[in-house]
Amino acid sequence: MTSDDYQPGFSDYLAILRRRAALIVGTFLAILAAASAIALLLPPAYQSTGTILIESQQIPTELVQASVTSYADERIEVIKQRVMTRENLLRIVSKHKLFDPMSSRVTPSEQIDQMRRNTRVELITANLRPGMRGSGTIAFKVSFEDRRAETAQAVANELVTLFLDENVKVRTERATQTTVFLKQESDRLRRELDKLEAQIASYKQEHGKALPENISLGIAAIQRTESELRQAERDHQAAEEELRYLEDERRAAMAAAQTRELSPTQSAGAAGELQRVRAELARLQSTYTEDHPDVRAAKRRIDNLERTVAAENPAGTQDAARDPATSRIETRIAGVRARMNALGGQRVSLRTRLGQMESHLLNAPQVERGLATLTRDYQSAQRKYEDIRAKQATAQVAENLEGEQKAERFALLEPPTVPEKPIRPDRKRLLAMGIVVAGAGSAGLAALMEALNGTVRGVEALSAVLGSRPLGTIPYIQIAAEAGLRRRRYALLAGASVGALLLGLVGIHFMYLPLDMLMSKVIVRMG
Repeated sequence: MTSDDYQPGFSDYLAILRRRAALIVGTFLAILAAASAIALLLPPAYQSTGTILIESQQIPTELVQASVTSYADERIEVIKQRVMTRENLLRIVSKHKLFDPMSSRVTPSEQIDQMRRNTRVELITANLRPGMRGSGTIAFKVSFEDRRAETAQAVANELVTLFLDENVKVRTERATQTTVFLKQESDRLRRELDKLEAQIASYKQEHGKALPENISLGIAAIQRTESELRQAERDHQAAEEELRYLEDERRAAMAAAQTRELSPTQSAGAAGELQRVRAELARLQSTYTEDHPDVRAAKRRIDNLERTVAAENPAGTQDAARDPATSRIETRIAGVRARMNALGGQRVSLRTRLGQMESHLLNAPQVERGLATLTRDYQSAQRKYEDIRAKQATAQVAENLEGEQKAERFALLEPPTVPEKPIRPDRKRLLAMGIVVAGAGSAGLAALMEALNGTVRGVEALSAVLGSRPLGTIPYIQIAAEAGLRRRRYALLAGASVGALLLGLVGIHFMYLPLDMLMSKVIVRMG
């Protein structure tokens, strides 16, 4: 048998245990003591939790729509960010003196970071109604951890209160801001409507005669004006005829008056010629117009003869002018001329007015297009205004809904309570792990020391090394000095263990917690 084929037996392991008993026991006790110290000295962490229920809107949404329509988890996250601000956290730290023993070593930023790590917000979801996919948030929990149970409960209660107050504040602010914004938009659209109304009124006033609804009236007015113009022209033409007739009568009367004053020779001369030419003029005027050359020549001949007759008998002319018949005719001529002047002015006025009416009528399509543009803008602004007014009324109802807390709200379902036991550390588990680690560590250390030691022990091991069995064995004879040395070593090890234990207990008593209180807590926590 070679050394490679040698396998230690049960007696060899018992011999190792006897040889390394002190090392195994010491290592086991040391690791177990360390594990026990860790399990007992680790500071406890208490967690207090409050549950907040998300209550749905009490009034059906078909009747009243709330102004805040975002998802619950989104609102919770927004509220969390607003609650976990630096100002709020520092106020809570100062109020509850969370870091007083180590405030000189922990900066405010580190305190805030630790507060945020100790605070947890956990959402509680549930399946939605049939026909809807996914799940919805129906509640959430707000938790806080601290070494002191009362402090954990107080801080958690304050955080829950902040969440509830902040939710009311956020919803009320949003509803109020919505109402204010819609009111501002309503006022702006009202001003825009007033401005458009003023523009339309001014446009209609400026282009009233060319408006589409006045076209028929304009056409009727044009027809009336044309009729009045034709009548004025007829009246003017009649007046012209009357004036020509009266002028003929005046000339005839003047000639008759002059004839009565002339001698027979004169009457047979220029006056007779004058009478003949006037008769000829009357005949021509009955046949031709005033612009005919023969009519004009007859008029010039009459004028010459009248001047000749007047030159030959000035007294007779003056008498003729003073003749009553001639005076009446001249009076009528003056009246006719005055009427002709009035009719001429009336014709000019009617033509001017007719031109303006026709111009307005020609501009009617352009005016109608401009009015249609203004009307379209006004109708669009009117629809926007009515829509905004309807939304404003809805927002006002939603604001009242939020003010009376009839909309979706946060309700405290379970307030934070003082925790009865810490959430960590799990001292039983730590002790169990310490026992396991102590056993494995002591066994491993003994095995390592045995492997590092090259001494051959036992008949079987020696036979494996030499390749043959020895003839005989001599047992180890222990002298009295070795026995005394071993006893002193055991006593020294026991004394050192007891001294370390006493020193640890003294340190715990004066530096951490009195031993009687510690034992009471240990008994409570160990069940």
